Amino acid sequence: MKKIILASTSPRRKALLEQIGIEFDIDTADTDENIGGTYSPAEYVELLSYKKAEAVAKKRPEDIVLGADTVVVFDGMILGKPEDEEDAYRMLSLLSGKTHEVYTGVTILSPRAGVRHRDTFHVKTGVVMYDNEPDLIRDYIRSHEPMDKAGAYGIQGRGAVLVKEIRGDYYNVMGLPVAEVFRHLKAIY
Repeated sequence: MKKIILASTSPRRKALLEQIGIEFDIDTADTDENIGGTYSPAEYVELLSYKKAEAVAKKRPEDIVLGADTVVVFDGMILGKPEDEEDAYRMLSLLSGKTHEVYTGVTILSPRAGVRHRDTFHVKTGVVMYDNEPDLIRDYIRSHEPMDKAGAYGIQGRGAVLVKEIRGDYYNVMGLPVAEVFRHLKAIY
């Protein structure tokens, strides 16, 4: 059995893989996330997931490497991690009372018969936010939870109070569509 390597330091991705019983190690490499060009949200997250996986696979050519990237998309605009508290407030105010999508791109690189195989896919989930009061948004930002999360919220934490409805995979909103990942990994073994 080849070793599985998660090319991410995300505590959420680590916890999700552990939750489904996947044994893995973590290894990362510096990856320039500035990809230039114009891409659809699906193309964007797939390309970034591939770049992250490929950077680690260069160091670990005999292992199966899993890379992922998640973004929030509102009205065609990609919302990454906020730069500061005002940026987080801008994003959360923009999303308040509206529906947006969360895209996670996943790449699994696996060596087979001396050839590295690439399996890249994405999952999209719709998220409906409550019409959140400015004071609630400011209180949430003061928790510092939104500062390292795409779209400035974490559904698995205090940000859950902002979300009215999910249309699709909850775990995708957390950063890794684990059921889909499991099926792709199972196909390799």
